[in-house]
Order: sequence, then C-alpha cells, then structure tokens
Amino acid sequence: MPDAQGRFGDFGGRFAAETLMQPLAELEEAFFTAWNDPAFHAELRGLLAHYVGRPTPLYHARRLSEEVGGAQIWLKREDLTHTGAHKINNTIGQGLLARRMGKPRVIAETGAGQHGVATATVAAMFGLACVVYMGREDTVRQAPNVYRMKLLGAEVVPVDSGSATLKDALNEALRDWVASCRDTFYIIGTVAGPHPYPLMVRQFHAVIGEEAREQMVRQAGRLPDVAVACVGGGSNAMGLFHPLRDDDVRLVAVEAAGHGLESGRHAASLAAGRPGILHGNLTCLLEDEEGQIAATHSISAGLDYPGVGPELAFLHRTGRLELELADDGEALAAFHRLARCEGIIPALESSHALAAAMRIAAEMAPERIVLVNLSGRGDKDMERVMRCDAADEGGLMEAYEGGNRASDGDDD
Repeated sequence: MPDAQGRFGDFGGRFAAETLMQPLAELEEAFFTAWNDPAFHAELRGLLAHYVGRPTPLYHARRLSEEVGGAQIWLKREDLTHTGAHKINNTIGQGLLARRMGKPRVIAETGAGQHGVATATVAAMFGLACVVYMGREDTVRQAPNVYRMKLLGAEVVPVDSGSATLKDALNEALRDWVASCRDTFYIIGTVAGPHPYPLMVRQFHAVIGEEAREQMVRQAGRLPDVAVACVGGGSNAMGLFHPLRDDDVRLVAVEAAGHGLESGRHAASLAAGRPGILHGNLTCLLEDEEGQIAATHSISAGLDYPGVGPELAFLHRTGRLELELADDGEALAAFHRLARCEGIIPALESSHALAAAMRIAAEMAPERIVLVNLSGRGDKDMERVMRCDAADEGGLMEAYEGGNRASDGDDD
C-alpha cells in the first residue's frame, strides 16, 4: 500500500494543479468509502461476472510450449473479456464510482483505444456522457477502435499536440478535467496519475492476479515460477503482479524496445528512464538531455508512453520486479507464433510479453511454469500487422522460423 501521500517509496504522490487538489481529495474519500462498502463489492462482482465475463480462463498453451522447448507456458485470457482487453475491469469500477459521486459526464484518454472502448462501453451502460481524448497518430493506427467508441456514443477528440500519441491525449484530458471537475469524472486508464489513481486502478485490476493465483493452484497444482506481463503504464502488469507479490514467484515486466534502446526509438521507461514528474506523479520517465519528455516509439500504441506506474518503478528499484525488453520485430514474431500454434491472435501489447516469456521458458526445465497475462486480443492491430508484414518482405518470417531473437537490450 502507498503511504498517506500516495507514495510508493520515492515514487507516486500527488502533483496536480491547485484546481484539482480538492477533486482528488473527494475522489480518494469516495474510493475508500466504496471499497469498505460490501454493497459496492457485491455490485462490482455481479457486473464482472455477468457483464464482463469473469472469471477469464487460464489456458495451458501446450503446442506453444512444445515448440519453444523448456518450461510450460500458461495464458491468462484477458483477451476474452467483454470489449476484448483487461481495461474493462477498471472502467467498470470507476464507472460505479462516477455514479456514486453523481457525475453525469466521464472523460478518458487512450492509446491503443482499448481503454477508450471500455470507457465508452461503461458510459453507455450507466447512461453517462463520454468524451475520449486520443492522439491523432493513434486514431489512424487504431481506426477500428475509434469507430467502436463512436458506435457506443462517445465523442472522440483527436489530439494534435506533441507527438500526437498517448501522453498528449493524457495532457488534454487533464486540461478538460481542470475546467469541468464539478460534473466530470476522469477515468484514468492505467496505474499512473496523481494519488489515488495508481492505487485505485491497481485494486480494480487485481482480480486478474487473484483469479490466476487460484486457477493455477486448481489446474496445475501449484503457483507459477514466473509471471510475465507487458508494461506501458502498467495496469495489466500490476493487476497480475499484486496478488502474487508475497509469493515465491518471479515477476517480470516487459517493456517495448521499439527499434532498440541504442536507436533512441523505444518506450522503455524503466530500462532507460530516470525519476521525474509527469501527469501528476513522480515516476521513471524518458527525458532528453534538457529534461524534456522524450519522444517514444513502439509498434504497439498501448505501450507508446514515456512513463510507467509509480508502484512498478518502486518494485523495480527495490529488486522485486525483473525487467525484460522486446523490440518491434520480436513482438511481431510472437504475434504470428501464438496465432499459428494455438489459434489465438493476441494484441501487439501482449505480444511483447509473449516474446519475453518464450525467451524465458526456453531456458527453464520442462516442469517449470511461466504464466503470461494475455492482456488483449489482436483484432484492433490487424491493419498494423498487415502493413508491417507487407513491408517486411520475409524478414518477419525469418524471425518466426528462427524462433526467439536476441533482444536489443537487457535488464538495466
């Protein structure tokens, strides 16, 4: 748990405009009041079961395990939730809070669009007005999700400032909230932002790890040796890791190495970042030599963010969290490999975790278990993958046929 100021060690806290301090205090009080209310949990459990489709399955990927060699790979199937990604766990929880606080309007920011779709879905279900901010570049590479949001009744606002990606969308959402906090609830989509958001989002996603923990014991007879998740902001990772934090399980976060750390075109905030303040919290950030937020790159829009949740920064600094990297090519190869071996098409975000998990599993004994959080499905990434495959002209297949490629970087 964070301290009273929302700090995880040196990271976290509440760095926000004076206008937002009171709304954040009201949100903190509303969250803890709801969290201690059995009626809130009863309604949340009901919606997770009958609307979201929980519990999601835990699947033993036998063919993939055989092909990779080494440890057994199991998948937590968050891609099978309503809306196709883990994001719905959090938006259901925050949507319930918005309704309890009497807020008729919700706003959100999104990168890959899955959080935007999940927010628009919940807003439609609860009858709330919804505005979603999205970098213009991301509206192009995630066009199917933009259309889904509009179908659900949301207004999608393209953001042209900066690099026109997730961090710029978050900036615009914060500006909106400063001007409208009286009647607006800001549904942040990851374990970042000012306190209490990192704590609150983690708690709503902890159902992932709670289910996986119970399912692993029931289906495999024991806990996994390694738990692996991709990290942009880190919501799916904290959801898996938090319930396993006190167990003898290696926790491995996988960052997007893009074109490689040496190229400078990546989104590896833990591997190559340094402490700084962004979007209301102190965490590890990618900055240039003058201390400005650096441009980022990942083939996956959902990982294309220059920071990471403060609790992940804390876990990494204290040695509880291991770090792996997967570049664009490795993620694409993993995307194809899971589709061909298991008939499952993963999101490009999840493909980064798969790439690292295969590398880890190959070095372990067959009786060991590697658990991967398959955080979302790949429908939204079809066009992106088709364009990459067409441009690659065989390079990707060479990577696929050759199995796991060496990473451009390694743990920091």
